[in-house]
Amino acid sequence: MITLALSKGRIFDETTPMLAAMGIEPLEHPEKSRKLILGTNRPDLRLLIVRASDVPTYVQYGAADLGIAGSDVLVEHGGDGLYQPVDLGIAKCRMSLCAAQDLDVETMIRRGARLRVATKYLQTTRRYFADRGIHADLIKLYGSMELAPLVGLADVIVDLVSTGATLKANGLREVEVIGPVSSRLIVNQASLKLRYDQLEPLVQAFAQHTK
Repeated sequence: MITLALSKGRIFDETTPMLAAMGIEPLEHPEKSRKLILGTNRPDLRLLIVRASDVPTYVQYGAADLGIAGSDVLVEHGGDGLYQPVDLGIAKCRMSLCAAQDLDVETMIRRGARLRVATKYLQTTRRYFADRGIHADLIKLYGSMELAPLVGLADVIVDLVSTGATLKANGLREVEVIGPVSSRLIVNQASLKLRYDQLEPLVQAFAQHTK
């Protein structure tokens, strides 16, 4: 049995058409079922529904043979034990440094001010500020990032941005785009070696149906 780890929401919804083009259809939709393991029309392939941040862990330790995870999640995870053969070009967005509209972050940085930064992407954020020689104190949050500057918890945030509508609604702006984000196919390295004949055709099929 081949196991593919996916997360609910945008990644699942954008992966489904790709699977359909490959002749693979889930027997149930995770939003309509409480099941965490979903069968497909292929008896040798099942889907494992897990939290987005957990996908790399399930694949790394072999609980899933393959998975689909955002590049943001993979950077935070570190990518140990994972083969990342295909950028699928789905669930695209960007990682950005954001601040209140009336905060002159650029001047603060030029003057060497120490910034308080709220984010759940500690590795990405730490690297971004270190590369620029900017002093930053990182504050770990798990959600509602836009609230941090509004209540004085942080000067700026580092978060994913898609349309920018949420930032605008909360009086924030993008100061700088740190980098693009998209979802990647990841494969357990041991599984690929031991089950190459089964997994490689799937890897190639995903590669042929990238956006």
